[in-house]
Amino acid sequence: MKLIASKIKIPAETPLVCRQGLLDTLRENLESCHATVINGRTGTGKTMLAVDFVRRNARLAAWYKVDAPDLSLPVFMEYLVASVACMRPGFGRQTLERLARSHEKGREEGGGELDIAGLAEAYVYDLEALAEPLVLVIDDLHLIYDANWVAPFLHRLLPLLPAETHMLILGRGLPPAPMWRLRSKQRLVVINEHMLAFTKTEAEELFSGYGLGAEEASLALERTGGRAAGLHAAAVRAFAALGG
Repeated sequence: MKLIASKIKIPAETPLVCRQGLLDTLRENLESCHATVINGRTGTGKTMLAVDFVRRNARLAAWYKVDAPDLSLPVFMEYLVASVACMRPGFGRQTLERLARSHEKGREEGGGELDIAGLAEAYVYDLEALAEPLVLVIDDLHLIYDANWVAPFLHRLLPLLPAETHMLILGRGLPPAPMWRLRSKQRLVVINEHMLAFTKTEAEELFSGYGLGAEEASLALERTGGRAAGLHAAAVRAFAALGG
């Protein structure tokens, strides 16, 4: 299968505002849990927060942007391996061998089901062999939440992740229900849309970058509810109105 390289590259965009409070929360999560879910609708700043975090963090970072056609577990696994392998060539040998064996067994049995738990365990083995701190970002995972393997795969994978590996899951909705057992065991932390809303100080910093004042920032904050895309659009409009 030919992979699309852009899906496993960290986005090039640069955040206009440092979300220090949220960055601190993410740093704390590195030490306290296996994964963080950043949940919010389009335009709430999920991706920019993750981009800023991985660039400021000392760990190796891998990125996988999910698309709707990635509903197949083999496709998902190939991208998940490639996201790390593009930074550390040779990564994923155990996972790819297990995937190949699963395909072969499926052909012999006339289309048998893939070994979901086995693939999760093989991926963990490869992460352990990496022996390096890693932040693994899976962006837009909500696009494949309906796949019947997603919940059991993540439910098996997340508790087994090496201590030095942290997964960031970005999506417009919360993960499938069984994963909440991990949250109750403090293995999974959620940054929700309310937490993603810009504070007054952050809004003022954003508007200041366009040469705009605190009063304009406050009005826009009230109108948009602190939603990142709405605030930025308001700042651009105000800047344009000034002849910028």
